[in-house]
Amino acid sequence: MNWLHAVILGIIEGITEFLPVSSTGHLNIVEKLLDYDINDKGITAFTAVIQIGAILAAVIYFWSDIVRIVTAWFKGLRSKSARSNPDYTLGWGIILGSIPVAAVGLVLKDFIEVTARSLWVIAGALIIWSVVMWFADQQSDAPAGATHASVGKDMSQVGVKDALIIGAFQALAPVLPGISRSGATISAGLFLRFDRVTATRLSFFMGIPALIAAGLLEAVTAADDISSPQIGWTATIIATVVSGLVAYATIAWLLKFVSSNKFTGFLVYRVILGAVIIALVASGMVEAS
Repeated sequence: MNWLHAVILGIIEGITEFLPVSSTGHLNIVEKLLDYDINDKGITAFTAVIQIGAILAAVIYFWSDIVRIVTAWFKGLRSKSARSNPDYTLGWGIILGSIPVAAVGLVLKDFIEVTARSLWVIAGALIIWSVVMWFADQQSDAPAGATHASVGKDMSQVGVKDALIIGAFQALAPVLPGISRSGATISAGLFLRFDRVTATRLSFFMGIPALIAAGLLEAVTAADDISSPQIGWTATIIATVVSGLVAYATIAWLLKFVSSNKFTGFLVYRVILGAVIIALVASGMVEAS
């Protein structure tokens, strides 16, 4: 992989990882357009590893929150009185909520790496989940004339049950890439009546452990595949760094955007993209897998 392709794919990963538009779907589409075999083990590993850059950007952005949650969790383990802190519960929620996607990723690894990467699957999931997310988005609408565009529960009201439900939704993303991990988790948060900002922040927190684990697992188990002439570690590192820089800016923009806007624009984009993919595949201009 040449450096230009690495930069392009890093930018796409950084922009789409946390937006509800499916980063894996976008990467697969662009990889196909750049004439890469998306079923190649090296490309699959590359796609997973460069997510680490975006996730590290989230860790840096939310560092103070992460330190606060981890500190509260350890205090709660030692002291019963400290367990009333909402951050203690949130800490357990993030841990337990990460289990479903880890289990699905390990059990269905072969399916995820081959069948689920079909452009037919991605296009269908993009369109169908847009409908699901539209219904979810209606749950947090504020009354006319309100200061903010969204109302609902905030971060202090997150329970372990909420986190498990969000985690179950997150587990759908690797099976059907077009759904989008962030799209699935944000939808779950909205269905649970959290406001849009809280649902989006929860999506970040729930994604950090799962995506770091997935990226590191691929980096270790598929190191030889990434080292192949088609990919190479230099290109992978470049794409990872670029994705991190772009993702940091995307995170800041997204949190500001959802504080006063609905997700409608993203949903329209998803439907259009899904329709374009179907047209390209149906016409034979692009192969489905």
